[in-house]
Amino acid sequence: MNFTRYFVRKLAWSLAALVVAVFLNFLLPRLIPGNPIDAIVASLGRGGAEAGTLKAVKEAYTNAFGLDKPIAEQFFIYVNNLFHGDLGKSFTTYPQTVTSLIGDALPWTIALQLPAILIGWIVGNVLGALAAYKAGWFDRGAFISSLFVSSVPYYCVAILLLYGLAVAFPIFPPTGGYSFGTQPEWSSAFVGDALEHFWLPFLSLVIVFIGGQAVGMRSMAIYELGSDYVNYSRGMGLRDSKIVKYIFRNAMLPQITGLALSIATMVSGAVITEIVFSYPGVGTLLFTAISANDYPVISGVTMMLTVMVLAANFAVDIVCGVIDPRIRAAGGVE
Repeated sequence: MNFTRYFVRKLAWSLAALVVAVFLNFLLPRLIPGNPIDAIVASLGRGGAEAGTLKAVKEAYTNAFGLDKPIAEQFFIYVNNLFHGDLGKSFTTYPQTVTSLIGDALPWTIALQLPAILIGWIVGNVLGALAAYKAGWFDRGAFISSLFVSSVPYYCVAILLLYGLAVAFPIFPPTGGYSFGTQPEWSSAFVGDALEHFWLPFLSLVIVFIGGQAVGMRSMAIYELGSDYVNYSRGMGLRDSKIVKYIFRNAMLPQITGLALSIATMVSGAVITEIVFSYPGVGTLLFTAISANDYPVISGVTMMLTVMVLAANFAVDIVCGVIDPRIRAAGGVE
């Protein structure tokens, strides 16, 4: 019953946060200055369209997207569409649906971010654990370099790599997910071309992630090394290999939490990197939508990100509550 109360409490908080997020997800894009319909009409006007045609297009777009309705009615329509899995249609690429746009961009982001997160997590934790255990010059060198790398923003690393490995020494292609003029397809030629464009954005992400994970793991391992149970175990004559097993198992819990949240927020983490390299992922899609005030696309991407983050937080809370009873006790359920 204690764990049931813990589970229900966490679920209630997650659902409450989701309700607030849905409201803000609808409202905030509409607070961006400018009208997307005016931008579309203006682009048609620059193409030489007549005034009467422009007026008719504006009225048609305004009616099609429901922007002529009161804001409260627009909100209820938006919520009803969400319940039916409808994220709407894009303003700028009408009649493409938001779902199809996200579906086209999401695999690129996952293919870029997921390997960077997993490899960075594994390498960073191993490096941090070794630094804490070995100490001495290895610890100092690993800690200083990891702290420096983790403090550098993703976009700075991306720009440096772009200049160094694509401009000064043209080893990799500078931008894009594949060569200009090619179409995505499942062929060895296209996959090889995509891999050439993959390495620069991948390296810019994984380098920073390794540094952050190494610093966190080192700090947790050093804390555990000084714990009473470690001193007691050494006094009892336990082998170092046995003690180290318990040390790093306890130190891994916050790192596992960080891994889950990193996977959940992979879309937001790749925004700047994708923009720097013009990579065709969700981050670039979101940036383009914000630039064009494309409300449905902005709301669709941020809604997806919100659900992923809330689901990851909920899952982490439940898993940690199962693993460590102290967490449930801190929540007042034991």
